[in-house]
Amino acid sequence: MRLWHEERGQSAVELVATLPFVLLLAAMLWQAVLAGQAVWLAGTAARSAARANAVGLSARNAAKGVLPARLERGLRVRADDEDGKVTVEVGVPTILARARLGTVDAHARFEPQSP
Repeated sequence: MRLWHEERGQSAVELVATLPFVLLLAAMLWQAVLAGQAVWLAGTAARSAARANAVGLSARNAAKGVLPARLERGLRVRADDEDGKVTVEVGVPTILARARLGTVDAHARFEPQSP
């Protein structure tokens, strides 16, 4: 009986000890989700910009139209009018406020359309 009393509270101590690791893992998973979303939205913005560029509209405005406001900061759009290729580059947001992890870019091509 005496051994049982000496282990009282052990699980609470173990929980407190592992909680920072669980929180770190959750933060890393959430960061991976944010990076994946940036890649996905960069591709969507590139396709939209390529379509707009093909019909003579602003590729940058088309890319901004599909991106959320937090990804518009640092947006770069390069359009080649000759072959219709558009490159969109966006910053990868972090779970920390206003920080950026790097950039991702996406390319799309759409044949120029004649009126």
